[in-house]
Amino acid sequence: MLLTLALAGPGPAEGAAVIAVLGDSLTAGLGVAADEAFPARLQARLRREGYDYRVVNAGVSGDTTAGGRRRVDWVLRSKPDIVIVALGANDGLRGQSPAAMRDNLEAIIGRLTASGARVLLTGMRMPPNYGAEYTQEFAAVFPAVARRTGAVLMPFLLEGVAADSRLLQPDGLHPSAAGHQVIADRLWLYLAPLLRKSG
Repeated sequence: MLLTLALAGPGPAEGAAVIAVLGDSLTAGLGVAADEAFPARLQARLRREGYDYRVVNAGVSGDTTAGGRRRVDWVLRSKPDIVIVALGANDGLRGQSPAAMRDNLEAIIGRLTASGARVLLTGMRMPPNYGAEYTQEFAAVFPAVARRTGAVLMPFLLEGVAADSRLLQPDGLHPSAAGHQVIADRLWLYLAPLLRKSG
């Protein structure tokens, strides 16, 4: 499969600092137009607020933390200043080991920070039908990884979206265009402190 780094909509000049979003279908924007996915919404807000950043959507539908770990060097080709790591949903949906997910996330963030990038990690949660023990172990991975790596943590990527059918597509899993706007607005609160004004 040929992978390419996609710009999240029309953005600043080629010399702008880069924010890469390493994720799965939630990042790729499955089921919505490219300019409706949250990375493109972030690009639009950066432009409105005078930040000279280029957002790169490195989302691949179906990706897991193991897949993201294999793609780190590919993402680093864009020389990102900031990387948003939004992985883990597919690990959980497949019932994969929280310990393995933790190891993958720590390896991803370690590689990114070694390159000089600052990292924003977004947490994920599983629905209760996966069982209390698994859902608790799964949710606990993200704050533990953030503590160990020093990454900034957004506790739950789908906060305010996951439980609201008006913000989801008919599959009940993927955000609608309106849901992506909510994600972008909430994510901005964690991203903004990492940004550098141009000029």
